Amino acid sequence: MIRRTESDHWSFLFAQIAVHSFIVLLVTGAFLTFFYEPDLSRTTYDGPYGSLRGVEVSRAYDSTLEIGFEVRGGMLMRQIHHWAALIFPAAICCQLLRMFFTGAFRRPRHLNWLVWVGLLILALAAGVTGTVLPDDMLSGGSLGLIQGVTQSIPVIGTGVAYLLFGSDIPGDDIIPRMYWAHLLPIPVAIAGLCLLRRRLVGRFGHTRFQDSRPAGRRLGRLRSAAILLYVCGVLALLGTVAQINPIWLYGPFEPGAITSGAVPGWYMGFLDGAIRIMPGWEVTVAGHPVTFAVLVPALIVPGAFFTVLAAYPWIERRFTGDHRLHHLLDRPRDHAVRTGLGAAGIAFYGLLWAAAANDQIAHTFHLSLFAVTWFFRVAVLAGPVLAFVLTRWICLALTAREWEESRHGYETGRIVMSADGAYGEIHAPVEAPRELARN
Repeated sequence: MIRRTESDHWSFLFAQIAVHSFIVLLVTGAFLTFFYEPDLSRTTYDGPYGSLRGVEVSRAYDSTLEIGFEVRGGMLMRQIHHWAALIFPAAICCQLLRMFFTGAFRRPRHLNWLVWVGLLILALAAGVTGTVLPDDMLSGGSLGLIQGVTQSIPVIGTGVAYLLFGSDIPGDDIIPRMYWAHLLPIPVAIAGLCLLRRRLVGRFGHTRFQDSRPAGRRLGRLRSAAILLYVCGVLALLGTVAQINPIWLYGPFEPGAITSGAVPGWYMGFLDGAIRIMPGWEVTVAGHPVTFAVLVPALIVPGAFFTVLAAYPWIERRFTGDHRLHHLLDRPRDHAVRTGLGAAGIAFYGLLWAAAANDQIAHTFHLSLFAVTWFFRVAVLAGPVLAFVLTRWICLALTAREWEESRHGYETGRIVMSADGAYGEIHAPVEAPRELARN
């Protein structure tokens, strides 16, 4: 049985931040549930916000405004919930990056890697289902995106759209269905994966770096409690001073309209960017149109990306032939190809994420929208290749420098003159402390 200890390295905090953010989401979400109504029946707003008084809105939108302006502490809880929903997937992404670059996904922790990939997918699903609930103009844009993606699926797209939206689009069924998915199955699945991850850590123990010190279980629990308080404090501060998702400024959702400059949450920006830069290709198969302009960027590319991400531990083991058990983490520079692939993935995601703001980039910098779109079309293909080559070269250069220092020592900066009048720099052995070598 492996002794369960925790590393003192700062990168191990990402997992705790993710779990604690989920706890905050559960607490604030339970509070909001008592006041929110997932009802699209029409009513006239007569609340304290004067600009909307007398406007016909849905009960969902009206109840969300009531939470913000009439429920004591409602605005704070709603904003904390929204900030936690942004930080939760961010912490998961950081955890996956840490595991990828350090090789923490290798045997015997393949299942732990799949748990975190599953948590990322569920976090995205929770964010999307939660975004549409207020029934404001911004959430209406998300509904339009969901409609377009589902209807672009060949053969079964219309049936999938019917299951989601009902007989009409957007109809009166989509928000109640999203509400119950957001309230029950998604949180239960996330909680189940968190418990599974805890059992896996208890069985196989924590990985650690070569020179890091194990923290011990007692110190680890104290630190986890401190991180929980820290996460709650930061989220409460953000919810207090940083306004987010002001639906009263966006207005109620109107089919066929969308708020200017509206973009999805940061975690779904890559999907919006991919759709924006995809050429409008469409073919006819057996008399039925197949729209690649939505099918490829919204389904094929994300599906392939998450499939490769989940299967990467087995892919690397297949190509490297490494079937050993690993409990010590790697330095990214020591695995140049893996680090290069990670940098390529980050570049690919980042460029798609930036492409979601192609119209705002063109407007801000007075550029042609056509030129900006074509830049991203080229960059999203060439950028990952360039990132891989450059990152791999940097890693190889760093390891080559270390190998050279191990042979000849490192440069101390001290210049001496030899007996024959020649000048040369003193090299000290790598094992010698650098401070002592310079004195």
